[in-house]
Amino acid sequence: MKTGAATTTTDVVEIILRDHRKMEELFRTMRNVQADRSGALREFAALLVAHATAEESEVYPALRRYKNVDNEDVEHSVHEHTEGNEALLALLEVEDTTSEEWDEKLEELVTAVNHHADEEERTLLNDARENVAAERRAELGAAFEEARAKQLAADCGSLANVRRLVESR
Repeated sequence: MKTGAATTTTDVVEIILRDHRKMEELFRTMRNVQADRSGALREFAALLVAHATAEESEVYPALRRYKNVDNEDVEHSVHEHTEGNEALLALLEVEDTTSEEWDEKLEELVTAVNHHADEEERTLLNDARENVAAERRAELGAAFEEARAKQLAADCGSLANVRRLVESR
């Protein structure tokens, strides 16, 4: 689906990669003491939770069905989502965005999320690109975007929801 100079894709791999790059951009903003760190954290929290939830509900179950996609990689990714939510909760609970604690918790979150994104890109996403037909990746992309949008509309990145997610694991 192409429009003018910009391209819009429904390929689930490309959509996930785009979310990963947006998360990196939000990390840069949260590291900037001159920026609206609280606003960036709210946006990041919503994106992270919506992204992970959509992967777990729409993408990972489908990838498990492909013989050339490693189920252990899928399980490992789910585990890393839990670690990311735990690190996110720890940062959301810090009230002073100018504190040393904020900086420490932010770096723990950055480490957890970047580690997961890097592994996911090298394993699951490469496997999906190689083993899943473009038409199926487009279907998964549409399902992923729909599930992510529902989460975002439900204020999924709120402190209360992140706490609930962490406590339910």
